[in-house]
Amino acid sequence: MKTKIAVAQGDGIGPEIMDAVLKIFDANDVQLEYEFVEMGKSIFDAGYSTGMTPEAKEAIEKYGILFKGPMETPKGKGVKSINVTARKVWNTYANQRDFRSLNGVNTVFSKAGIPINITIIRENIEDTYGGIEHLLTYDVAVGRRIITRPGSAQVIRYAFEMAQRKGLKKLACAHKANIMKLTDGMFLEVFQEIAKEYPDIEASDIIVDDLCMKLVSKPEMFEAIVLTNLQGDIVSDLCAGLVGGLGFAPSANIGDNISIFEAVHGTAPDIAGKGIANPTALLLSGIGMLRFLGFSSKAAQIENALLYTLEQGVHTGDFGDRSIPASNTIQFADAIIANLGKVPSKDPIVATADVEMKSHVAHLSKNKLTVTKGIEEEMVGVDIFVETGDMQPNELAAIAKRQLTYNDNFDLVMISNRGTQVWPTGSIYTELVNEYRVRFEKKEGKTVTQRELLHIAADFSQDAKVCSVEFLMNFGGKRGYTLAQGQ
Repeated sequence: MKTKIAVAQGDGIGPEIMDAVLKIFDANDVQLEYEFVEMGKSIFDAGYSTGMTPEAKEAIEKYGILFKGPMETPKGKGVKSINVTARKVWNTYANQRDFRSLNGVNTVFSKAGIPINITIIRENIEDTYGGIEHLLTYDVAVGRRIITRPGSAQVIRYAFEMAQRKGLKKLACAHKANIMKLTDGMFLEVFQEIAKEYPDIEASDIIVDDLCMKLVSKPEMFEAIVLTNLQGDIVSDLCAGLVGGLGFAPSANIGDNISIFEAVHGTAPDIAGKGIANPTALLLSGIGMLRFLGFSSKAAQIENALLYTLEQGVHTGDFGDRSIPASNTIQFADAIIANLGKVPSKDPIVATADVEMKSHVAHLSKNKLTVTKGIEEEMVGVDIFVETGDMQPNELAAIAKRQLTYNDNFDLVMISNRGTQVWPTGSIYTELVNEYRVRFEKKEGKTVTQRELLHIAADFSQDAKVCSVEFLMNFGGKRGYTLAQGQ
């Protein structure tokens, strides 16, 4: 029996490159059956705010696999990216992108004889991609960065398992924990905990800006890297640049129940319909999908044929030897089909599965919820964010102290502006905006309640506009909030 998958052709050049890839699959007798689903710009334009029809959602959840071309999210209509929505709705928590040098694709590194072979695992659900943003004042916008222990553990464990399957010896965790001590700090802490379970893999960590410098100067240092969402997004595209661009960068979004394989380059509307697009990225993503589904031998045959074709100098117009005439999309696919069964002389591929197919759990009765239990919690204070017009820090401190007239359980400990302390100490050279953070903490030996903290904010609102409130917590005896710069 054939394995059924959902296929979304995409926008712009999507249908052309998808047709080319499926033609190659069919020519190699890959036992897949396709159900084409409606997603993308035309579906947004038809009034579906999610960018997909209900029938598409049903099919994808039924089969557990979505193979998709590039998609466009309409600009200026207030709708969310269909690509991000799909990844988040179905909890495809690990984005795997394999970057390797390809013969026939010239880069600075290939000309220097430095082969690239790096796998990036990017956390795919959390971070700033929650899209939770607010204007606190006309001049001040804030976004919530969400990093969770269960979410970090999911993607980090996947990264270690992937490294084991591929026979990799090294896995690095890239982070900015020196600055974002609680969010990136949690991600790094989880990495270090899980690393103990994989003693055969050399686990290390590196600050993300140092990583970027080393990737463009000594990329051979790295085999696999796991990162948080935003940093992983940036570093993934950096690595694509090392191997020739997004046209050679496959992408897999792996979840426990649903997985998505896609091309992550743009829809290229300027060449759509001309039949000249490069299908390599989508084909490489499809090869990864075949391995995921257990068609490892078929995947290897197609990959060998692709590599042999590139090695022979066959290319589309966006890359390759300009002295050799460029092939159009279908000609490029036909050349690969003609080379099925052939093996590249410089870079043979071993026919082994990268991952085993994960079973799709149909008709889930409720959402999965993961909670860490047994951790001692203590409420210790509150940060109140206020809009103040052109008020100076000392003026705001005087107003804040009035909130303590009827409650001696608290101290006013700090006022900050854009994260930098401006009271009780600070500098007149610190430039201010019209939004401050005012921190109250309980006095030693006192016990406080959420109700008391909300009362402080409510009373404060009589003298200043309260924009937001954050409770200060300790967990397991450790501070669950950061100090201000200069505190």
